[in-house]
Amino acid sequence: MQNNILLIFIFSIIGILDTLYLIYHGIKKTDVKCLFFPKEWCRIVQYSKYSNTFGIPNSRLGFVMYVLILALAYYFVQGLVPIIWLQGVITFGFLFSIYFLYIQAFVLRAYCTWCVVSAFNFAVMMIAIFLM
Repeated sequence: MQNNILLIFIFSIIGILDTLYLIYHGIKKTDVKCLFFPKEWCRIVQYSKYSNTFGIPNSRLGFVMYVLILALAYYFVQGLVPIIWLQGVITFGFLFSIYFLYIQAFVLRAYCTWCVVSAFNFAVMMIAIFLM
């Protein structure tokens, strides 16, 4: 259990850093660096209509989600919240990341490095939380 909660702490912090990078570029209106994929793919994803949910940039929603996961993990370790809360938030984030991967693969036909990193983060946290 300790290793699993440690993974959740580590990958939520990685997610916070990932989303802060995206938020920075969103505010500055500059292109993100596109590692492992063609540069134009990240541009397609970054500026698509799918980069916002209900008018809110996905990077900001992701930031809130990762901070919430970090806080809930801390409170869980302290015995202040039940594990089901953490499982619920991670499951919600994981399902959204699967949806966004679907959009990238089948609608936009382009991937963004930072979205793939986030999906990987949620996959690791999903496995970790349900193996506890």
